[in-house]
Amino acid sequence: MKKSLVVQKFGGTSVGSIERINTVAEHIIKAKNDGNQVVVVVSAMSGETNRLLGLAQQIDSVPTARELDVLLSAGEQVSMALVAMTLNKMGYSARSLTGAQASIVTDNHHNDATIKHIDTRTINELLEQDHIVIVAGFQGVNENGDITTLGRGGSDTSAVTLAGALQADECQIFTDVNGVYTCDPRVVPTAQKLDVIDFPSMEEMARKGAKVLHLPCVQYAWQHQVPLRVLSTFDVNAGSLIKGEVGTHPVCGIAIQRDMAIVCVNHDALSSLTKQCQMLGIEVWNVIDEADWAGVVVKHDACAKLELVFSDKIRNTELVSLLTTVGLQAPHLVARSCELLAENEIDVRYISTTNQSAMLTIAPQDVVEAANILHSAFITSDEVIHEPVIQASLG
Repeated sequence: MKKSLVVQKFGGTSVGSIERINTVAEHIIKAKNDGNQVVVVVSAMSGETNRLLGLAQQIDSVPTARELDVLLSAGEQVSMALVAMTLNKMGYSARSLTGAQASIVTDNHHNDATIKHIDTRTINELLEQDHIVIVAGFQGVNENGDITTLGRGGSDTSAVTLAGALQADECQIFTDVNGVYTCDPRVVPTAQKLDVIDFPSMEEMARKGAKVLHLPCVQYAWQHQVPLRVLSTFDVNAGSLIKGEVGTHPVCGIAIQRDMAIVCVNHDALSSLTKQCQMLGIEVWNVIDEADWAGVVVKHDACAKLELVFSDKIRNTELVSLLTTVGLQAPHLVARSCELLAENEIDVRYISTTNQSAMLTIAPQDVVEAANILHSAFITSDEVIHEPVIQASLG
């Protein structure tokens, strides 16, 4: 009988010290002793990628993209070797592989590459020999043999793509939180951990700012039907399982996106503004069309780029935050949301809805209070919202 296969991913905080690597090894050994084949993906130790980037920028403020990938990939190589050493010392056979050794083949976009395919033969051979396989996250190799890195959230992407290629039974993302919560517990103390959440809801939460999982990771897992589980490295519990095609929660959570800005222009410049955003790779979160002006909502750190090429047409920029209620009932709760916030003198500037979310644009200083108000009303309230289950689509 074929053993079940589990892919585990440990982030930079989890492997941030030798003591923590020992804790990571205990999680891996438990999965192995439970009868699983185990593949582990590791990030660089916390702070290491920034340290390496700082060294590069001391030499050149804009380092050569190819050489930067060579440098940054070293961080994960350190982690994978240390984890493998730890397991071997504890009596468990482990082999570490770089992205290239694991045959993770990407396109040619240095610093932000996309995985094209994975040749799993080397990993499968090692698993058949009863090794635990440790793979460096965040990296691969292009068809020219050059090292590439995958950009923000790259280790999550490595893990879920490996899980899909290996047809793993589960991909476990270990982090410093013990699951997916209905809101950031640091903002909303009454936030609740979700034991199970469906892919449509998790995708919308990630898209609208929830930080626990990166959006491409969720999308790949959904497309390839890889069950995802979010667990804490430092707290033993079952975490949160993400699976299922159908949205079932009337309101499953509230996502917060800070450090946003409205970039205001005249109506006749809106089309050019959106094209500039596209050319510069700036994500437009919302388009606003008022009577005497128009604008886009973008991350605040993108404003400097826009001002370099579009300053003559930008009227002004304004800092805002986004608060998004996610769930099947969320679009129908906009009026009630606005009423509740107005009762507390919180102004909702703009509203944008999808079939499973309602995004409110509010002043940055109001976001904490607003999140707590809506969470109390729609999630922790004794009043249960009933909504028929519908099929949600990826998008």
